[in-house]
Amino acid sequence: MAIRDARTPWAARIMGAVTVAYALSPIDLIPDFIPVLGYLDDLLLIPLGVWLTIKMLPTGLMQEYRHRIATEGRPSLKHNLWAAGIILLIWLLLVWVLSRWFWIRFVKS
Repeated sequence: MAIRDARTPWAARIMGAVTVAYALSPIDLIPDFIPVLGYLDDLLLIPLGVWLTIKMLPTGLMQEYRHRIATEGRPSLKHNLWAAGIILLIWLLLVWVLSRWFWIRFVKS
């Protein structure tokens, strides 16, 4: 909700986007196969990014959103489900294309 609000500073928007991108990215600062440290960076950097994003929001704006959620409840996930469906379709298409390429390239020849 705050990302669409014109009162949200650009720094908070960018910090939130970077945090989400890092959380969803398969590339980590420290690779996960390194024992303990691989997961420790995720356990520290993602909450730190969320905390910094929240701290960058104006106090009044954060209180307004907390009040809105307390009175109206959480927003509808209708758009999020559409986005998740589209992303799932893209992944399925990618898997299908790669499997056909693999089949033609290695199995049939």
